[in-house]
Amino acid sequence: MTKKLIAEFFGTFWLVLGGCGSAVLAAGVADVGIGWLGVSFAFGLTVLTMAYTVGHISGGHFNPAVTLGLVLGGRHEGRELLPYWVAQVLGAIIAALILYIIASGKAGFEGVGGFASNGYGAASPEGYGLMAALVTEIVMTAFFLIIILGATSKGAPAGFAPIAIGLGLTLIHLISIPVTNTSVNPARSTGVALFADGPALAQLWLFWVAPLIGAAIGAVIWKIMSPED
Repeated sequence: MTKKLIAEFFGTFWLVLGGCGSAVLAAGVADVGIGWLGVSFAFGLTVLTMAYTVGHISGGHFNPAVTLGLVLGGRHEGRELLPYWVAQVLGAIIAALILYIIASGKAGFEGVGGFASNGYGAASPEGYGLMAALVTEIVMTAFFLIIILGATSKGAPAGFAPIAIGLGLTLIHLISIPVTNTSVNPARSTGVALFADGPALAQLWLFWVAPLIGAAIGAVIWKIMSPED
């Protein structure tokens, strides 16, 4: 169990440092910044690389919503739900702290601004409201769980699940960054919200509620659709 929790801690740490770090440090650099496309791929690559690295140890969740969905889908033990959540959230917070230390070292630093946090209304990258954010996060997380459960099912090609899952997360970001800055992961949202300026903490509730609902819906859909579960 200890090894599983360490794996989840470092997997989530890498997701936040790599994904949110690309947004905070590299997305907006004049002329050579990676933009939303680069950030989308960064998040996908964090999951792909760590799924191959530690997925065989812990299952490679790195996300409280994924852990819930896998428990509801019969793929993970329910008694490990809360310990996994704690490890994931701690990994996200420590990664956000390190990212804050790096970002604050830039000459002329005057605050981190949104710090790649998630939000709606004025905190949405393109000004989308609460309902749009809620629907987006529920639907995107539901499909993420369907992808995960399908890619790791017995009938799927062996050894390719991390690729499908990583590219699935990339696509989710390509769709939803303009709406909420893309969460589908309560731990990722929590880590950066603790350091962000603005309403990130006040709006954090949505980025726990919506992904968890979406994960449950995705697990139910997969169990109905799959001949194996």
